[in-house]
Amino acid sequence: MVDIKVRLLHDDEWQLYRAARLAALADAPEAFVARYADEANDNDDVWGLRMTRAGRFIAERGDDTVGLVCLGLHNENPETGEVFALWTAPTVRGEHIAHDLVAAAALKAAEDGCRLLYFWAPSDNASAVGFASSFGFRPTEERRAVRVAQGATEKDADEVAMVLPLCPDPTQPPNPYMAFHS
Repeated sequence: MVDIKVRLLHDDEWQLYRAARLAALADAPEAFVARYADEANDNDDVWGLRMTRAGRFIAERGDDTVGLVCLGLHNENPETGEVFALWTAPTVRGEHIAHDLVAAAALKAAEDGCRLLYFWAPSDNASAVGFASSFGFRPTEERRAVRVAQGATEKDADEVAMVLPLCPDPTQPPNPYMAFHS
């Protein structure tokens, strides 16, 4: 079996990001705010601009992209990061690829000076909440309405903010999945 490699894309690798993003939208349209039909029609300049707005990590197995996660700032706060658009290909689900993607994003956020990392999970999605919890994210009282694609409707659903400390916190038990660097 070929090993999985997770890496941060460079701004000029927008075509790889585009392919991964469209694969994610086609595979799991209910998990994303955007729609495949809309983003598939975006021009090259739009895709290039997206690369400058957030870090884009992909997981690769050989020549195949099998996962994606994005890392941006939460509320424009340079000390608070946010992971979003997490996706893994159906062929690798259950192989801890999502964990590896989030770990890479968390490490990058910590290196960039973030003290906290946000992960929004639908309140009624036990798998998403469980995944985030197993990584060390903890639920907060912060909620927001589920964001949906333009023209789509969602029944009174909300998301819970799950937060991961990225620096040692003496009030919390150590997170065995995060290696903190002083």
